[in-house]
Amino acid sequence: MIKRFSYILSLSVLLIACGPKSNINDLATANPISTSINLSEVSNDKAPVVINPGRLTEETVTYRLPRVVQGTYSVSDFGKYIDDFKALDYDGNELATSKVDDNTWTITNATKLDKITYNVNDTFDQEVAGGIGGEQPFSPSGTNIEPDNYVLNLHGFIGYFDNLKNAQYTLDVTAPATFERTSALQTTNTKSSEDGTQMTTSYFAPRYFDITDNPMMYGDLDVEEFMVGDIKIVLSVYSPNNVHTAASMKETVYKMMEAQKSYLGDVNTTPRYDIYLYLSDGSEGSPKGLGALEHHTSTVVVLQEQSTKEQLAASMVDVVAHEFFHIVTPLSVHSEDVHYFDYNAPTFSKHLWMYEGVTEYFAQHFQVYEGLIEAPEFYATMSQKITTSKRMDDAMSFTTMSENVLEEPYASNYYNVYQKGALIGMCIDIMMREESNGNRSMLSLMKELSAKYGKEKPFEDDNLIEEITSMTYPSVGDFLTKHVAGDTPIDYNVYFEKVGLTFKETQVPTNYIQSGDGFIFDGDREKGVIFFSEGVKNNSFWTEQGVVPGDIIKTINGDALTLQNAQAMIGGMFQWQEGQDIDVKLERDGKEVIVKTKLTPSFTTSKVLAEDENATEKQIETRKAWLKG
Repeated sequence: MIKRFSYILSLSVLLIACGPKSNINDLATANPISTSINLSEVSNDKAPVVINPGRLTEETVTYRLPRVVQGTYSVSDFGKYIDDFKALDYDGNELATSKVDDNTWTITNATKLDKITYNVNDTFDQEVAGGIGGEQPFSPSGTNIEPDNYVLNLHGFIGYFDNLKNAQYTLDVTAPATFERTSALQTTNTKSSEDGTQMTTSYFAPRYFDITDNPMMYGDLDVEEFMVGDIKIVLSVYSPNNVHTAASMKETVYKMMEAQKSYLGDVNTTPRYDIYLYLSDGSEGSPKGLGALEHHTSTVVVLQEQSTKEQLAASMVDVVAHEFFHIVTPLSVHSEDVHYFDYNAPTFSKHLWMYEGVTEYFAQHFQVYEGLIEAPEFYATMSQKITTSKRMDDAMSFTTMSENVLEEPYASNYYNVYQKGALIGMCIDIMMREESNGNRSMLSLMKELSAKYGKEKPFEDDNLIEEITSMTYPSVGDFLTKHVAGDTPIDYNVYFEKVGLTFKETQVPTNYIQSGDGFIFDGDREKGVIFFSEGVKNNSFWTEQGVVPGDIIKTINGDALTLQNAQAMIGGMFQWQEGQDIDVKLERDGKEVIVKTKLTPSFTTSKVLAEDENATEKQIETRKAWLKG
């Protein structure tokens, strides 16, 4: 459910070298838990929150903020951002509380509890490097509290009582009346202050899951609303320096989602889909984790404001398409671990290859299937995923990794769900089309699973592979047993041969931070330096400038490169364009080396996936079915 950029993840890795539902009446009456966030009373970058659970019947209760939220597969500890936690009785007196851990408080004499109050710090300006290749909490799952922008991932503000996660919630958000405000959460009322300067919007959530599943954005936003078929798209954009607008991205999003709807066909989608886009300017306190976090009917996206219009459009297609396809899985096809998610001590499904891998495959495949890109571009994308996946543990069981994704060595291999996971989806798709003479596919299988289960019926995790085998072909079952549950690496040539593709070595364009061998930088945490790796030998621009492996990068266009700012600065290099002037200072054997020049096109030698001129008629027919249906 989470999508990060490959070059950002590569750099981050470099620098870092559920049970049955409860009764809602266990603790209280069936009245909704009443909550409020007052953005008009923010002080010292903290927003006040009030939680009123109604009359409780237990003497001791436990209140938590999420340790882990769905889709992140890493520990976020949102309780760390809570200050001044107080439990008050009906006379306004403080009740005894005990902080059990970073995210948990117990309250005694809870039958006297009237309300809980606390202040919430935002996460954007407190991110720390770590986890599975990025900031913690991952920026699109985080929160922002600034005078002109509020990113309200509500799991960072509103918590839950242990046995009341299935209670109804109401939420009042008070903010200046001039603010734009967008949310897909059900609005029940709006009320202005007497002087008209403030507005309180009231929302309703059927249970705590709906609080966590419906982010909001408030502030100085640019908003576009438009229809794609029967889906209302709400695109909310915050560009701190007004570099980009929602209107400038509307056409890209429209074409993308129109193609996605066509690709999905008769899959039930959603009447409304929200896209919350925060464009980071890279300044201190701005979010650094680029990518997106999916929710059932929305996604929060963080990308770079300095991107050109074309670069931003490409990023939006890559990232948002992935998140939208999550309406197939895990929205409509998911296990009990997802359905009954435990925010404090979660268990994880074995099938991230499906939730994230197949979703990522759809996000790439639909583009060629619906004519947004040509076949060679699609081939190049899948080929690059093979290259990237080989840098991780290719013999690691995917089901074992998924089930233990918070622990090492599995956590550091999580990113492979977007690489090898997508390739797993591709291989099954090719097999299904070959076995069925083009009549069945990976997407048709997901539709069948969706029809059998749907949003409210989880599958049993241990039985999924057996079930897919019975619904498809023995070859698919053998593949899943051997390459997904098992530890045997995939020979992709076997599957490309089925569609008449082969690898050919050729020279192709590249950017200024990668080569055909991958990322061209390495780091030494002890010395605190970033240097060019062996991969630079296969990047024509840098070799033409005389750069050699081991050259330490001291400054880029006058700014010192450090481990702390490397992600932002090298991310900026990813945006470099031909003709741009650069001034890079290096250190080689203790001596300064200066690269001061205009950027020229860069190339790399790479094995490219291409169509075999000797392909048989059957291979060509299977390829046509795979690429165009």
